[in-house]
Amino acid sequence: MIPTIALLGDVMLGRLVAERVADQPPEEVWAPEVRELCGSCDLVICNLECCISSRGEPTARVRDKPFFFRGPPEAVLSLQAIGVRAVGLANNHALDYEAEALIETLELLAQAGIAVAGSGRDEFEARRGAIVEAGGRRLGLVAVSDHPREFAADPDSPGIAYANLRRGVPNWLADELARLDRECDHVVAFPHWGPNMTTQPAGWQRRAAEQLQEAGADLVAGHSAHVFHAAGWGRRGPLVFDLGDALDDYAVDRRLRNDLGLIALWRPGDPEAELELVGLALDFCHTRLAVGEEAEWIARRLARACAALGTVVERTAEQRFRATPRDPPQA
Repeated sequence: MIPTIALLGDVMLGRLVAERVADQPPEEVWAPEVRELCGSCDLVICNLECCISSRGEPTARVRDKPFFFRGPPEAVLSLQAIGVRAVGLANNHALDYEAEALIETLELLAQAGIAVAGSGRDEFEARRGAIVEAGGRRLGLVAVSDHPREFAADPDSPGIAYANLRRGVPNWLADELARLDRECDHVVAFPHWGPNMTTQPAGWQRRAAEQLQEAGADLVAGHSAHVFHAAGWGRRGPLVFDLGDALDDYAVDRRLRNDLGLIALWRPGDPEAELELVGLALDFCHTRLAVGEEAEWIARRLARACAALGTVVERTAEQRFRATPRDPPQA
């Protein structure tokens, strides 16, 4: 049976979302229909855009850093409410409250049965991919961030898996993807890359995505921009350059619509529906499925942006879209 793997972009459980989690049942940050959709999947993966901890102090590693995100320990329950069993933790907020908070985050996630890729107690652990089960198959997950350099793990201290992807995929990352390709049925590369509030992938991201697939990734699913990008197709499978946000308390740009995101439903090798995109609407500290004009905006944006990458988008329900390559990739 082909598994259904759900991938969400940035899930931020700090700041005012943390207050919401403390004031109500943690699962209530997700609308019932989002919990139901994710609960129907074999595996849910997200980018955890914060630490989860009661420890630590704001970091001074990054000069003039404006935002610090830390969720309370009970925020793990918000992840479990949508069935998250693996997270990417390579991003620019994993060390917001220093190594003490990152280590507690790793401990809390492990206790909850949630695998972590992209952060660790040292460089080896941060760079090593996670292997999780999905519908009877083994899936490898590699998470990496291209910022900030100051958060990079080293051989003797905690941090994130850092790589300057503008210069291409480094050898260690290619080697880790190749290892997972040998050991797993499917491999996901999950990069946190590029600047905020961009609307399309840069040329270096498109080149890096191709290199990630050449090294062993079947799916590349990115995040960081807070705005969703188009989906393209590579030789081995889909290239979802940015999923946008999935949960936050951010101010909304009414032109770029950072309050609208995507869930990618990936069914590896399914000839009928390998990639389905589901529109999300982010209210203040609460996420639901997009409806009405929100769904129409997502439909227009996806059709235009995906066409530029050679991807055909078919609308199958109000906020659901099937993406397929216009020209089948060459083997």
